Amino acid sequence: MVTKMSGICGWSNSQLELEAGFLILKRMSSKLLLNPQHSMKTEVAKNCYLATVGLPQYSDICLKDNFIVAIQGTVRWLDDELSKMSVDKGLANTVLHAYIRNGSAFLNKLSGGFALCISEATSQRTLIAIDKIGIGTLFFTLAQKQLIFASDARVVLSHPCTNYEISSQSVFDYLYFHMVPSPRSIFVGIEKLLPGEYLLFEKDKVIRDFYWQPTYSESLTADITELEHEFIEILESTVRRAANNTNTGAFLSGGTDSSTISGMLRKIKDYPVDTYSIGFEAEGFDETEFARIAASHFNTKPHEYYLKPQDVVDAIPIIARAYDEPFGNASAVPAYYCAKHAKTDGLFAILAGDGGDEIFGGNERYAKQKIFELYLQIPELVRNAIIEPTVFNFPYGDKIWPIAKTKSYISQAKIPLPDRLETYNLLNRMPLVDIFESDFLAEININEPTEFLRRTYNSAPTDSTLNKMLFLDLKFTLADNDLRKVNRMCELANIDVRYPFLDEDFIQFSSKLPVSMKIHGYKLRYLFKRALRDFLPAEILYKQKHGFGLPFGIWMNTYKPLGDIAFESILALSKRGIVKPTFIDLIQRDYKQYPGYYGVMIWVLMMLEQWLQSIV
Repeated sequence: MVTKMSGICGWSNSQLELEAGFLILKRMSSKLLLNPQHSMKTEVAKNCYLATVGLPQYSDICLKDNFIVAIQGTVRWLDDELSKMSVDKGLANTVLHAYIRNGSAFLNKLSGGFALCISEATSQRTLIAIDKIGIGTLFFTLAQKQLIFASDARVVLSHPCTNYEISSQSVFDYLYFHMVPSPRSIFVGIEKLLPGEYLLFEKDKVIRDFYWQPTYSESLTADITELEHEFIEILESTVRRAANNTNTGAFLSGGTDSSTISGMLRKIKDYPVDTYSIGFEAEGFDETEFARIAASHFNTKPHEYYLKPQDVVDAIPIIARAYDEPFGNASAVPAYYCAKHAKTDGLFAILAGDGGDEIFGGNERYAKQKIFELYLQIPELVRNAIIEPTVFNFPYGDKIWPIAKTKSYISQAKIPLPDRLETYNLLNRMPLVDIFESDFLAEININEPTEFLRRTYNSAPTDSTLNKMLFLDLKFTLADNDLRKVNRMCELANIDVRYPFLDEDFIQFSSKLPVSMKIHGYKLRYLFKRALRDFLPAEILYKQKHGFGLPFGIWMNTYKPLGDIAFESILALSKRGIVKPTFIDLIQRDYKQYPGYYGVMIWVLMMLEQWLQSIV
């Protein structure tokens, strides 16, 4: 099965003859053009080659007055004049007009997911950028004084001036985070833009900067009832805009986000819309009862598919090679099957609820960290001189449950944020010398993942602990993980995906909410749930968060073909000089006793090996 991809690619400051350069451009863009419904458009200006690939209504390119412009994505202008011009003269021409008038500041007038490039031949200046949230992607490298870029890292590597080399540091980062966090990529010398970032390349020099970052002004002071009404109005308008008069359905896991989007889609369509749910015959994983509650409550047209272990076996190599970097989120499997069934039913697009947690305070760890932060509010003298000596020196304290629990609480509370968020990470709970080969460890900075987290967390433009975590999650949890998962799985299934909660209007609204409207005491999504209390079924409104989890560890125990592909993969990986064979032996020995804990790492290791095999 081929992967549907779309995006842009090209390079600037080329020294090639026109014909030779055009052949390279055709080769690069053909690696994106893997879907017969897509069109490929190319333009060549002095020293610059550009191509767009995608559905014609979402891809545009133009060559005008020594400028060459390419853009791909679902774009909405936040300026009425530019919006009208886009209809009359096309998206790329409008981008060029806005750029000439406002420079890189024009990017703030764009909303939606996109990747774009603007190159000016006479000044040899090139600008590339992606959207504010990271729905679009752009990888780039500097090679032989050229800027080479593409929406897929493998397309960058298809340029003859690039070199293929896997980064050991990025492999370590992947095993830590289960994906390769931006701005690095898995390949040496190739990086990717961060959400809301642009890169300006001029005369061999590179400037990178953010044209947009989320801000947390907490300036909304309206009565909570007014805020609830505003929330509902924005919700309805964003879902209506996302549905866009197309044949559209929705993911429906049974959680608050997917149920909200599904219910609002049903309301605006005024007929039973298609909703897609995945079930598992595994205790503690199946959420279809809540999806059924939502489907019945909103009168949608529900589609359920019960995932079987063989489905996972079949999907593993397909999913591994779909990504241009190793990707270790196992919930990609149910996302793929949902999207695949929606496409089979003839849908053009599917709506996803991603983003609700990260903008309205929906993750349980937000409330949990608030509990830990309470301890740090106790005067340091009291903590150091009274509480900790008493608790940690209590006779047989490890055998007395309340004392042991208190010791664990204090030990975690003393770890500062954001480091505390990774205390359960397996790579923080075992000596790295017991996991990795010594030569591999010698090549990497083992502190880099933590420094990644700290840099992002501490750069948040807010003093609020909660908003700092939200800011961090917009990058790590959303852009680098959830969006990457859903986008690529929907591409693989050949269906468009849209995210109403990530609409510009919702982002602006949530950023102005006081913290107490996101988490009130320890109540998650306080305003969100209040606004929807007469809309969502109570069973869903107050259920625990779950999502499309995969019972991989459990199924390995009961379905031999799944265990075979997993252990064959990690045994092959153990021969690559990354992880020690003794570590593989350990997780093989202990995973049956702790299938959930070790199952996650087995999946991550397996997908790394499967991906490495796919790029040979």
